Amino acid sequence: MESDRDPVTPLAITSLDVAREAGVSQSAVSRAFTPGASIAANKRALIIAAAEKLGYRPNPLARSLLRGRSNIVGVGVGDLANPFFVQTLQLLSDALDGAGLRLMLFPAKGSTRPEPSIHEILHYRIDALVMLSVSPSSSLAEQCRRAQVPVIHYNRTTPSRDASCVVGDNEGGSRAIAAHLVAGGHRRLAFMAGTPESSTNAEREAGFSRYLAEQGIDPVIRECGDYAFDASMAATRRLLLRKDRPDAIFCANDTMALAAVTVARHEFGIDVGRELSIAGFDDVPMAAWPAFALTTYSQPADEMVAETLRLIVALRNDPDGHEQVIRQGALVLRGSTRPVS
Repeated sequence: MESDRDPVTPLAITSLDVAREAGVSQSAVSRAFTPGASIAANKRALIIAAAEKLGYRPNPLARSLLRGRSNIVGVGVGDLANPFFVQTLQLLSDALDGAGLRLMLFPAKGSTRPEPSIHEILHYRIDALVMLSVSPSSSLAEQCRRAQVPVIHYNRTTPSRDASCVVGDNEGGSRAIAAHLVAGGHRRLAFMAGTPESSTNAEREAGFSRYLAEQGIDPVIRECGDYAFDASMAATRRLLLRKDRPDAIFCANDTMALAAVTVARHEFGIDVGRELSIAGFDDVPMAAWPAFALTTYSQPADEMVAETLRLIVALRNDPDGHEQVIRQGALVLRGSTRPVS
């Protein structure tokens, strides 16, 4: 006759069960699963064999919390439709894994709207919070400060002394694009803005406009694409239907530039790269596709992620050691802009 009792599952096995099976103390089991802990090799082997027999798996979250650290890094992201952030997440996940840390992703809506997941994520006692091109709400920033959770802004600057930031060279890159377009003979230039409140957009627009003003070129025509593909298609249509249609468009990121190329070529029949130059910012993988061949300014995502990881490790040891890091990229010339003779 079969027993009505459920069999013991691996989740029900504790370190005490392993200790009894191996004939050792519970503290010895703890040392056996702690890297670098002092324990004789034969005793460790005995404990590991007992653990495998019972199906025991240590709980890394519980163990890390006992040591005062979760080894979890929270990452808030507001726009996974942007290929630059998909690339960043992959690089960041790999970098954190290599450092023995884990990534916990949650949606973030920005400074004007509260994050619905924030109360839960702080309960995990995250070691740091990385915000991907979105600013935390004032409530979130204050809760992190009180909980002594360091905040790192990625691809976004901040005036706060209680947070770090890692960004590309937004102003320098935009000046480089402006110089390239001017050298190509363009004089009616347009800027397609992203979200107006973002520091990234403000810095790119400032660098572009200042360079043109220094060259005595009329103020740029401005439209807003809100960093979104559909909104940028609509913005491109408005630009190309103007009587004073621009002969060059600089978009504040590649997503908007790819939308602009699509509309110009397929809706207006424009020879992009000859009749109209279009440039972006970020150098996402799609920018290099022959169908787009987009001129852009690269953001060194690998270097930016490496700096982010360095800050995470440093801030765990010194919560007040915040830094502002700028990593330079490079102008990448492709067929979407007029070649300079």
